[in-house]
Amino acid sequence: MNHLKKALHQSWSIHSSTKWTADNPSKGQCGVTALVVQDIKGGYILKTPCKEGWHFYNQLDEKRYDFTQEQFREPLHYADILSSREEAFMDTNKEQYEALKKNVMTYFIHENLL
Repeated sequence: MNHLKKALHQSWSIHSSTKWTADNPSKGQCGVTALVVQDIKGGYILKTPCKEGWHFYNQLDEKRYDFTQEQFREPLHYADILSSREEAFMDTNKEQYEALKKNVMTYFIHENLL
């Protein structure tokens, strides 16, 4: 999971979320990240309510993985509500999804992880 986390952190950009900033690179990346993680690792997409609306993350092998939790200043109280690709896609768009997936896959190829 460490390789995936590093790939995501290096792949987030203004092209994968318009809320991205250098100070908070995971900001606005939750939906698109949950989709790409599911593409690579399978599992489920979960959601929990937060101030900005829904926050999306993954469940793999009965364990919660929230790769974008550091975007929040305060700890989340996870509801672990089962979500879907369709709901997570409402948090992003095709261009952002394709940009993140391409960058993550390029990272894996560059690091000889595929």
